[in-house]
Amino acid sequence: MLVLHDNLGSGNGYKVRLLLSQLGRPFRRIEYDVTKGKTRTEEFLALNADGRIPLLQFPDGRVLAQSNAILFYLSQNTAYLPDDGFAQAEVLQWMFFEQYSHEPNIAVARYWLHFLDPSQVQQAQLEEKWQKGYQALDVMERRLSDRNFLVGDGYCIADIALYAYTHVADEAEMDLSPYPGIRRWLDRVAEQPGHVLITQEDFA
Repeated sequence: MLVLHDNLGSGNGYKVRLLLSQLGRPFRRIEYDVTKGKTRTEEFLALNADGRIPLLQFPDGRVLAQSNAILFYLSQNTAYLPDDGFAQAEVLQWMFFEQYSHEPNIAVARYWLHFLDPSQVQQAQLEEKWQKGYQALDVMERRLSDRNFLVGDGYCIADIALYAYTHVADEAEMDLSPYPGIRRWLDRVAEQPGHVLITQEDFA
């Protein structure tokens, strides 16, 4: 059985949980408290030298890190990755955007405000994250203002990648009300078969 080294609050971990659920693939979760350095132990670093979750461990012992790399691998030859080569490149384009422009701002602001002591948060740094996070949302809104999903006509791993932290943007104290295209898209993603909540622990 697949083993997902994970943290339930992690949007990056949630991406993998969501796709595994939608693929109907059974897996076992191992929870790590990242705020207490549990992914920095010698045991975990032997699995992933980068010391980060999520990490997917296969029955043959192989491991794969980085949430979007895991999504790309698991989605091959499924409905969650287009067959067309150019469309696949578009999927990667949005997944790179997520990791470069979206996640470093919205996810970090969420982590600071949702998981840390507020006294640890520096207001100037938070406002910078908000500014750049809204810039990322502006890009998404332009894309989604007249289309159902990010790539082509169907739901795919690009949508999963960007849904993870966008749908909890309120936990970063970010307002999605000015983004009707994004809000409609969030509803469509939540309606997909096999959808699970970010807080869901039972995947049996």
